[in-house]
Amino acid sequence: MIDEKKELPEGWRWVKLADVCEIARGGSPRPIDNYITKDKDGINWIRIGDATNSKYISETAEKITKEGAKKSRFVKKGDFILSNSMSFGRPYIMDTEGCIHDGWLLIRDYKDSFDKEFLYFSLCTEFVKEQFIKLARGGIVNNLNINLVKEVIIPIPPLSEQKRIASILQERMAAVEKARKAAEERLSAIKALPSACLRQVFPQPDQELPEGWKCLKLEKISHHIQYGFTASADFVIVDSHKFLRITDIQDNKVNWDSVPCCKTEEPLDDYCLNDGDIVFARTGATTGKSYLIEQPPKAIFASYLIRIKLTEDANPNYLYHFFQSDIYWNQIKSGIRGGAQGGFNATMLSNLDIPLPVISEQQRIIAILNEKMTAIEHARKAAEEELTAINALPAAILRQAFNGEL
Repeated sequence: MIDEKKELPEGWRWVKLADVCEIARGGSPRPIDNYITKDKDGINWIRIGDATNSKYISETAEKITKEGAKKSRFVKKGDFILSNSMSFGRPYIMDTEGCIHDGWLLIRDYKDSFDKEFLYFSLCTEFVKEQFIKLARGGIVNNLNINLVKEVIIPIPPLSEQKRIASILQERMAAVEKARKAAEERLSAIKALPSACLRQVFPQPDQELPEGWKCLKLEKISHHIQYGFTASADFVIVDSHKFLRITDIQDNKVNWDSVPCCKTEEPLDDYCLNDGDIVFARTGATTGKSYLIEQPPKAIFASYLIRIKLTEDANPNYLYHFFQSDIYWNQIKSGIRGGAQGGFNATMLSNLDIPLPVISEQQRIIAILNEKMTAIEHARKAAEEELTAINALPAAILRQAFNGEL
């Protein structure tokens, strides 16, 4: 991005926003609820929630009365507004008329110096964003105000050159947006593949089981379905056993190095985790989610987890795949009562219906699913990397444009 100390391309010049635009703050009639109206003749009331991923704001969810408008700031089509807190500095072009509250800043009367589209792209550059951040730094929440925005400087060429550059930028940004949407659709399709693979493997409840399969309650193939250890007041963190909690499981894996150790006078043998155990989160946002324990250190599990130990009739990897399937989740959702944290418990787990083939068939299914899931995971990572690269393109294109390279 252009440095203000460097020489500009021929015909370009530096301008300070205060010298070429009117900059004003929105206004909020208070209490705002007294001025909100459903009258069709009301004035559009522009809130942060009305701003979408589009660069235009063309409609609002609410209106205010004409009396409220007198205590606010009226904006017209073609005006720019900037959010002045939180996602501060994000520009929008007005494609409708209305009033803005004091969470917005207004930029207007710029047409003698700026092409509208060129100004929009200017305000989106890293160079301007860095100025916003630098100027707003110092508060608990980054916040812009009129005086700060007035100090922002922007490099601009003549109007004819602005129009040429803006036209190229619009074309390239449209191509980037098209590529981004295509990449998002590919990623979404890839994320749907695991569920589709599992549906092909595990019979649906209304389907006849394949020959040699049985439908058994989970309690029939479990030695134990057990709640974790409840820490007492004298529970201390020292080197004895690892103490596994829900928060220690990220992306379906346990980073044992980050799991705290514990010691207590109470016997812990009944709570020790073993290779092949499966634990379930029984509260919070991940209620019902399962995790396969593989080669754990000396460790116990906390009370907000439920552990199952399987009999020799069930391979833990087979059950783990089943617990990721829609069939499992549909049973869980139908069994939970009183909200997401209300009904998941050991009794619910023990009554789950498990479609179970013989061990040799379980092992065959595991091999197939492991291969497919590995391929899907590679595809997911590649799609995410592609999307990351696409999302970086707008900034790169703007750098090129404002270095005079278009």
